[in-house]
Amino acid sequence: MPIIVNLDVMMAKRKMSSQELAARIDITTANLSILKTGKAKAVRFSTLEKICDVLDCQPGDILEFRKEEQDAPD
Repeated sequence: MPIIVNLDVMMAKRKMSSQELAARIDITTANLSILKTGKAKAVRFSTLEKICDVLDCQPGDILEFRKEEQDAPD
């Protein structure tokens, strides 16, 4: 998947646990885990806004786009 979630990096920089962040943005730790591992298919802007507010960061600090490498023809 070309969208990389760096939420764990920002949480580490802010010394915040998953339990604390989940409580502060009002989602379950299970849903936060799905987001952190990149398994989420979507994220609500309202959730992203809360994360950025609590972690004092920008959406680009959390989400990153990387082009997938194409297999070179033989």
